[in-house]
Amino acid sequence: MTQRIQSVDALRGLIMIVMALDHVRDFFHSAAFSFQPEDLTRTTAAIFFTRWITHFCAPVFMFTAGMGAYFWLQRGRTKAELSAFLTKRGFWLIVLDLTAVRFAMSFGAGPLLINVLWGLGWAMIALALLIHLPIRALAVLSVAVIALHNLADPINLPGLHQLGLFQIGGATIVISYTLIPWFAVMSAGFCFGEVFTKHKQWMAPIGIALTAAFLIVRTINIYGDPVRSTGGILSFLRCNKYPPSLDFLLMTLGPALLLLSLLDKLQFRPTNPLLIFGRVPLFYFLVHLYVIHFLAIILGSLQYGKFFLVNSLTRDFPPGYGFNLWTVYIIWIGVVGALYPMCLWYSKLKQRRNDWWLSYL
Repeated sequence: MTQRIQSVDALRGLIMIVMALDHVRDFFHSAAFSFQPEDLTRTTAAIFFTRWITHFCAPVFMFTAGMGAYFWLQRGRTKAELSAFLTKRGFWLIVLDLTAVRFAMSFGAGPLLINVLWGLGWAMIALALLIHLPIRALAVLSVAVIALHNLADPINLPGLHQLGLFQIGGATIVISYTLIPWFAVMSAGFCFGEVFTKHKQWMAPIGIALTAAFLIVRTINIYGDPVRSTGGILSFLRCNKYPPSLDFLLMTLGPALLLLSLLDKLQFRPTNPLLIFGRVPLFYFLVHLYVIHFLAIILGSLQYGKFFLVNSLTRDFPPGYGFNLWTVYIIWIGVVGALYPMCLWYSKLKQRRNDWWLSYL
């Protein structure tokens, strides 16, 4: 079995656990069917922070995917081999997003919401080309795109740099994860792999610097996010995710790197849930969507006394559907607990076998 890096797996596993909270909230929370949690005119602090903590998931997963590509290259592979692997895996993730993920979220009904695996897939395909640049040049390019891409906000690039909404043959298509700047987040993670392996003493200072940069840029409130802070902690932390603004990425990646530097000093038991979930993230992602959706159907049917097909995309629910926030947290804990034995089994399967297809799930 290839030696894995515990701290990176643990960080990835933590964000997978947190990610499930957002999807459980989306299917079960009564307020999720009437307003967005970032709507400051209607939300509460509890609802806002339940959503806000999950904002760390996509940036950290993109960044650690880039780190994983760097580690893969260091194990005796060539850049040509890495390019081929990233390209194949990228297209595979795009296919999964359009099929398995769409079905899990809505059973095929409603708009075609193109989501995170689509963004990951195209970022991997871009990285397959970018890894041939000198790593320092790639680092400069990645930081420049992350820092400056909000200058392009006035330019209309739907699906590429802005949320894409298209009507094709009567079907509504929504692209929520754009290529810019997500590809730069992944390529920055690739470059950070060198810091992690050769200059670990820089990790915490970089995390502190990014966090401080967020506080400074957001306080100045002139550049860094298309939505300006209007006062108050909730408005200060309400940064744009679609696409992720400079403020959003500084807000999430800075603390994440600080946490990674802490996790790197710890030792974990092989069966620690953080490691298990972090080792099989794609398997976890796909399974948890189906578990949550089928559980929503069961609880919704029990609530109404008849079969009730829940669809979080169409938002077509009878009055009174949903549960309070505390119930959402209880369901979330139950879902994560139910996923652990399945992910433990799959993790052990990957340790025992070297079948090529296991690297794609």
